[in-house]
Amino acid sequence: MPILDMPLSELKDYAGVNPRPADHETYWSRALQEMKAVNPKVELVPHPIKAPYAECFDMYFTGVGGARLHAMYLRPANARAKHPAIVKFHGYAMNSGDWAEKLKWAALGFSIAALDCRGQGGLSEENGVVKGTTYKGHIIRGLDDGPDRLLFRQIFLDTAELARIVMEMPEVDPARVGATGTSQGGGLTLACAALEPRIRRAFSILPFLSDYKRVWDMDLAKRAYEELAWYFRTFDPLHEREQEVFTTLGYLDVQHLAPRIAADTCMVVGLMDDVCPPSTQFAAYNKMKCPKKMLLYPDYAHENIPGVEDRAYDFLADL
Repeated sequence: MPILDMPLSELKDYAGVNPRPADHETYWSRALQEMKAVNPKVELVPHPIKAPYAECFDMYFTGVGGARLHAMYLRPANARAKHPAIVKFHGYAMNSGDWAEKLKWAALGFSIAALDCRGQGGLSEENGVVKGTTYKGHIIRGLDDGPDRLLFRQIFLDTAELARIVMEMPEVDPARVGATGTSQGGGLTLACAALEPRIRRAFSILPFLSDYKRVWDMDLAKRAYEELAWYFRTFDPLHEREQEVFTTLGYLDVQHLAPRIAADTCMVVGLMDDVCPPSTQFAAYNKMKCPKKMLLYPDYAHENIPGVEDRAYDFLADL
């Protein structure tokens, strides 16, 4: 078996190395209270597309901090009974994608909401004002302004708020809502399932945003994680604040949120992944206490893997 990371026998027991902040639980409890106090002011704007079996909308809602967020929302036309739903999350710096690829869910009798992450490639607003750098990516945005100003804190909360909005739609059965996504979307799937425990099923593909210190130790702070290296080179070249930096990032580390997940969860891991190393993904998986399974691809890296979308479809269709 090819080896990029540690041997599989060690991966199965790996517990992660990124520090967990001592007040992690109270931090997220306080954050969720902030989210629940927001009036989302949901607006549905009809979106024209040739699909007589579906109703499609640009959904706008207000997130924490007052940012106005966008998601695609599709539901079966003329649905009379409550039905399942999916929330979907996209890759880093991208957007919610094309309407056509989501129509399969409406055809199956599901609603689906696909979030545009704030400040990335879609229509959502990013209104955060931070004293620190805004030049490099979202992992370090707000890092010098205190844990409550971290941009990914707000994005994690956006995923939970979107799930909550979908669950409150009159056509949706709140007990049959699933989550899915790839890379950043895989990490946000885990964050969403952790922060909204009513998520019933989660299919997380090659998840990002886990065990940052392990990425650093492997000298893989490149591509998706390159902002970590840029931050140290620019603001802490002697690494005098390294422990502080990684501890703060621990609030955003999905491995530390993983024990909160109650959903039936399936994770996809490629053992040759040099963007989100396998050990970082195992760090989250090994902490899950929920029903779980892993689809392990020994020869694949951070890339499209044949058949995975079909497996995700079948897994979530069981809702």
